[in-house]
Amino acid sequence: MLEGSLRKSGNRIRVTAQLVEADTGKHVWADRYDRDLADIFAVQDEITEAVTIAIAPAVADAEQQRAMRKPPENLDAWAAYQQGLWHIGRASVEGNTAAEQFFQQAIDLDPNFVGGYKGLSLAQTTAAAVYSVRNLREGLASAETSARRAVALDGTDAEARTRLAVTLYLRADYAGALAETGRALAISPNLAHAHGVRGTTLVFSGQPKEGLASLATCIRLDPRDPNLATRLNHVALAFYLSCDYEAAIEAAKRAIRSYPEHPLAYRWLAAALGQAGRIEEASEALGQAIAIAPTSFAMYVHERMPWMRPEDHDHWLDGMRKAGWKG
Repeated sequence: MLEGSLRKSGNRIRVTAQLVEADTGKHVWADRYDRDLADIFAVQDEITEAVTIAIAPAVADAEQQRAMRKPPENLDAWAAYQQGLWHIGRASVEGNTAAEQFFQQAIDLDPNFVGGYKGLSLAQTTAAAVYSVRNLREGLASAETSARRAVALDGTDAEARTRLAVTLYLRADYAGALAETGRALAISPNLAHAHGVRGTTLVFSGQPKEGLASLATCIRLDPRDPNLATRLNHVALAFYLSCDYEAAIEAAKRAIRSYPEHPLAYRWLAAALGQAGRIEEASEALGQAIAIAPTSFAMYVHERMPWMRPEDHDHWLDGMRKAGWKG
C-alpha cells in the first residue's frame, strides 16, 4: 500500500511517500520530495515519475523476499516465479539452474501463468548463452518458444514482449527486437527491462553509444534488476565497441565486483586491458576469464555468436590476442 502526505509553505511543497506491506505493516520504502511551485504540473509529473521509479524495485524485492520465506512444497505459481527471480539474481550457474526449476514449477502449478514462461525463457537463454550448460541452438530455440507462449497468453504484458525481444536479438533479428521493445515501452514506459534490452540490441547492432543511453536508463530505473549482471556486462561491452577502453575497463571491474561468478565481464576486461596496453593486467584477467568458465570461453572465442556482428567479434579477438590469447 502506498501512503503519502502533502505540506505547503509559501511557494514550497513537501511530499512524503511510503510503501507499506499490507499484511504486516512493515515499511518497505519511504522518501521525501521538496520542490518549488513555479510549475505545479511539472512538479506533479516529476514526483509521480520519481515515486513510480522508486517503488517498482522495492515492490519486486519485497515480493521476492516474501516468497523466499515459503517452503518449496507450499508455493503457488506466483511464489515459485518470485523464488526463480531471486535465484536468477545470484548470477551463477547454480542460481540459474535453481531458477529454471522454480519457473518450471510455476508452469506446472498454473499452465496459464505468464510469469512462469517469462522466467523460463530467461533461464534457458542464460544457460545456453552465458554458462554454456545447454546447447546454444537448442537453448535459444527453447527460450524463444517460452517467450512466444508468454506473449500468446498476454500480448499486453510488457515483460513478455521484452523476453521475446531478447530471443530475437540473440539470432540477430535486431529490427524485430527493437520493434518488440518499442511495443513493451508503449505499454510500460518505465519498464527497466525493456530499456535494458533495447540498449543491448542497439549495442549489438552497431550503435553502442545509443545503446549506452538506454542501458543507463535501465540501471537508473531498477538498480536491483535480477538481470543487472548482464546489464553491467553490456555497458562494458558498449564502451569497448566504442573504442573507449579505459571506460570499458572500469565498467567491467564494476560488473566483476558486483557479480564475481558471472563470466562475461572478465573477457571484456581482458580485451580492454590488452587494447590499452596494460599487458600484465590483461594477462591476469585473461587467465581468470578462462578459469571461471572454460567451456563457455572456448565457445565464444572459436565461434562467432549469432548476435555479434563479424567486425565486432574480430575487434574483441584482437583485444584478446593483445592480452595474450594464442588461439
